[in-house]
Amino acid sequence: MANTLTIGLVLPDVLGTYGDDGNALVLRQRARLRGWDAEIRPIRLGEPVPESLDIYTLGGGEDSAQILAAEHLISDGGLTRAAQAGCPIFAVCAGLQVLGESFRASGRVIDGVGLIDATTSPLAERAIGEVASAPVTDGSPITAELTEPLTGFENHLGATILGPAARPLGTVRTGTGNADQAATADLRDGSAQRTYEGAVQGSVIATYMHGPALARNPQLADALLAHATDQKLGDLEPLDLPAVDQLRKERLG
Repeated sequence: MANTLTIGLVLPDVLGTYGDDGNALVLRQRARLRGWDAEIRPIRLGEPVPESLDIYTLGGGEDSAQILAAEHLISDGGLTRAAQAGCPIFAVCAGLQVLGESFRASGRVIDGVGLIDATTSPLAERAIGEVASAPVTDGSPITAELTEPLTGFENHLGATILGPAARPLGTVRTGTGNADQAATADLRDGSAQRTYEGAVQGSVIATYMHGPALARNPQLADALLAHATDQKLGDLEPLDLPAVDQLRKERLG
């Protein structure tokens, strides 16, 4: 990390519908509470994505916004180069779909950025409500140390199928998640079938959890910060934030 931790808020003008800009705010605040200098760098439609930032976040949006975002990120290439360099990228909902191989929007199949081995097609009915999952820890160094349940609010019409290069972020306990029934022989846990939530591939972490997700999952926020600063999650100074603990207790309850 340079003297200042830089958090790229990618396309907030088109992928900022559901308050997911708050994920960048959470990362900045948790960094500052540890005494680090941290700033948010908004990157709007038409602007190049710098490939040298420390963390990147993407949020949700409607069909037209997704198409614009995919076209821009593919043609620009900066986010792809950042992923290739191992920079952590956190994407929510439409951001998950846009970073996949393809998704459906406005009645047609749209090419995604290709950072996640996943394809998304429409659900018959909207998935909306609380979603909770147990973290899957073998997908990425960023998620390897996660121990706490993941919680968020899902609101999507996408059924996302993960290919062999991607792993799920979590195994669903409550809610719909990716709406992908997959054999858990892949997870080697001996069960018959599970429903997964989110996707992990390299330094890219993606989810359908709104909330904002990192406000509701501080351990996940710290995992991203640790990776961005070349540390292990257990090396970060703990933060005593009773209000955050109470929020998690209420949501997971």
